[in-house]
Amino acid sequence: MRASRIVFSLLLASAALLPLGANAEKGIAAYRWVDEQGVVHYGDSIPPQYAEKAHELLNKQGVQVGHEDAQKTPEQLAEEAREHAETLRRKQHDSFLVTTYTSVKDIESLRDTRLDQLQGQRVAAEAYVENLNSRLVALQNRAKLFRPYSPRAEARRMPDDLAEDLVRTLNELHTQSNALTAKNEEVSAMRAQFQSDIERYRELHDAHPKR
Repeated sequence: MRASRIVFSLLLASAALLPLGANAEKGIAAYRWVDEQGVVHYGDSIPPQYAEKAHELLNKQGVQVGHEDAQKTPEQLAEEAREHAETLRRKQHDSFLVTTYTSVKDIESLRDTRLDQLQGQRVAAEAYVENLNSRLVALQNRAKLFRPYSPRAEARRMPDDLAEDLVRTLNELHTQSNALTAKNEEVSAMRAQFQSDIERYRELHDAHPKR
């Protein structure tokens, strides 16, 4: 420790004899940084391999007058950008809540209206899927009269239009079943979002009660 102090004192003394540069004009006489082994170093310049790492700026009295953080990686910068965007989104949504609604009942009323609309769409989608299922069963029963589904030796080959209708109905049933699943997920997501809005609105109202 004593040796480090002597080295540092010599460093400051030699730095005082150097021509005044931009750093000297700012009151910076030396830098302090730590290497990979945790050893503290002092110098009037920073080695290139440590230039992007955290370090302190010292004046001629050895007092810290500044600090420079380590240069951030692209991943860290991207994460900070995501966090900033999320913070901004939350602030905008909070502003929307307090300026749009006057009470929790307003939010609940809009929720019920939206859910009723989705429920109507879901009922229509369920009816369509049920109709497609019935049509598919009828087509499959017709297909049993033809080869390769009929066991009769005299059975004819399935007509092309019947085969095409079967494929078309199966594809449409698959598409509409997926759409119905997505609609059910949309209902669940909407309920969750409105519940989150209600809870957040209460938090904001409690934090800033009207007088």
